[in-house]
Amino acid sequence: MAAQAKKTTAKRKTTARKTTAKRKPAAKAKVDTSLQTKVSEASRDAFLASLGFYGMAFDQVQDQLKSVEGTISSRRKKADKLYRDMVKRGQKVEKSAKSAIDALELPNLELASFDRAAIDARIEKAKARFEQLKETVGIKAAA
Repeated sequence: MAAQAKKTTAKRKTTARKTTAKRKPAAKAKVDTSLQTKVSEASRDAFLASLGFYGMAFDQVQDQLKSVEGTISSRRKKADKLYRDMVKRGQKVEKSAKSAIDALELPNLELASFDRAAIDARIEKAKARFEQLKETVGIKAAA
């Protein structure tokens, strides 16, 4: 009977092997579905990471634009203030120039009253006087 016991154990081993062999494909199916889940999650995470990258880049560009807009706005305000200050200063200079001109008390001359011959005569008289002054001082040649 010892021989029969061996046979029965041998049969059991083969039957046990057959049952484990059938279980392996079932276990592989579970591994495949979990692997598919992991792959799909990893690809979705990679997609979300790229979306996050573009979102962060967009936010940084928006922040830089706001900074530039703020700088431009402050410079524009300074330029406007400087322009107003220059206009005020120009008004003051104009006013003082007008008062200085009024203080000169120039006679009102009209161009029609100028006589060309009288002007030429005065020029000749001035040249002659200049020659006399040169001789008095001792200048031999005019520069």
